[in-house]
Amino acid sequence: MYFCASCNIHACSNGDFSKAPQNCPSLDNQMENISSLYKEDENYKIAQASAFVVSEDYGNKTRLEETMDFAKLCAYKNIGLAFCIGLTNEAEILRRVLTHNNFTVNSILCKTGHLSRELIGIHDNPVAMCNPIAQAQLLNKAKTDLNIVLGLCVGHDSLFIKYSNAPVTVFAVKDRVLCHNPLGAIYQAEAYYHDKLFPSKEQ
Repeated sequence: MYFCASCNIHACSNGDFSKAPQNCPSLDNQMENISSLYKEDENYKIAQASAFVVSEDYGNKTRLEETMDFAKLCAYKNIGLAFCIGLTNEAEILRRVLTHNNFTVNSILCKTGHLSRELIGIHDNPVAMCNPIAQAQLLNKAKTDLNIVLGLCVGHDSLFIKYSNAPVTVFAVKDRVLCHNPLGAIYQAEAYYHDKLFPSKEQ
């Protein structure tokens, strides 16, 4: 098992492996093989562009600006936008921003196809089911260079990423309670949300 979230040594960052725990993933004998994957053309391009985006104007650009910078550095022109019907207004503003900045945008709504929830064994709700597989496959058909996820539900985003041919980046995630800011629960984990996140366990 790996326990990076509980580590305060961070040998992976400072390079002092003399203090690294025995199960430190940095010590895994596969690391050399893994590092060679960054030499593959697409991986190299993405990793290099990501590094440039992080290092330039660090902390001064929004996620939206960084996404556009990343796409430009990778020479991605045709952008796919997979979005939730609940964020239609936000999707349209994002489309306008991307289009204004010389990107082509193919946008696909989560309810595309109007599939019945009976398909997945849910018979008590007439609402059309979300269709992330169709979102991905239609964007594949449009031959997008990069796909952006905007507000897809937990699990739906997993299916979209699974079936997307193009690289995927997440612009925003669904959190109906916290205005799509799921880290709010983390920041309140030892305060207002403590009992909800750490419920008492029955003996």
